[in-house]
Amino acid sequence: MIRKIIIEAVRDCLVKSPGKKTLRHAVTSGRRRTNAFGGGRIKEGNMQLSLILAHPDPASFNHAIAQAALEAVQANAHTVFFHDLYREKFDPLLPALEMARDATLPDSIRQHCDEIAAADGIIIIHPNWWGQPPAILKGWVDRVIRPGVAYEFLEGDQGEGVPIGLLKARNVFVYNTSNTEPEREINIFGDPLETLWKNCIFGLCGVSGFYRRMFNVVVTSTKDTRKKWLDSVREDMDMIFPCVKSSS
Repeated sequence: MIRKIIIEAVRDCLVKSPGKKTLRHAVTSGRRRTNAFGGGRIKEGNMQLSLILAHPDPASFNHAIAQAALEAVQANAHTVFFHDLYREKFDPLLPALEMARDATLPDSIRQHCDEIAAADGIIIIHPNWWGQPPAILKGWVDRVIRPGVAYEFLEGDQGEGVPIGLLKARNVFVYNTSNTEPEREINIFGDPLETLWKNCIFGLCGVSGFYRRMFNVVVTSTKDTRKKWLDSVREDMDMIFPCVKSSS
């Protein structure tokens, strides 16, 4: 089921604490990587946000992250298009007939494309599985982050050049969970999810502000640690997708 949550922009929002921390790099569990492309302007006013969740277990910490993020941006008076890919049984297989730029798309895929094209901000949540997103999310990228929607090549370019990004979103926040220690993830594996989302996808699609937080190690984390992690998600959302109080 596709959930569209609309919160009126004119509603008052909670006044945020004046002592809120500014964004910064972190190297511990739950670290945040910020401004990978020099930083996106934090857009004020009511925004349309796309929130994509990819984890098969409704009791997972990924779902808790999604709930915390959703509640935070709801409270900040934004319109949210929320997709739980597993719950919706999203089909990740890209048919050959969809590969052409002008292909006729199924209504469900067209809706995903329209939402991501209209989004002022994007939130992606998924576990780190073998240094990759779950297959269902990779299939979402294949079918939705498509030419004419997320990127375009110059006239005469057969696809060998660097595409022009088309997404209007100024900021994207990617949340990952992992059972690998941070130092090992970076030093041994090279943090492949950072490269994938920052350089291979959103960097080529025109999104100038990239933020990412990895929560690890989840399997040995305590209830108190997970609570602090969820608090950090709410702080992230307030910082990147803030509330603007109505002047009326």
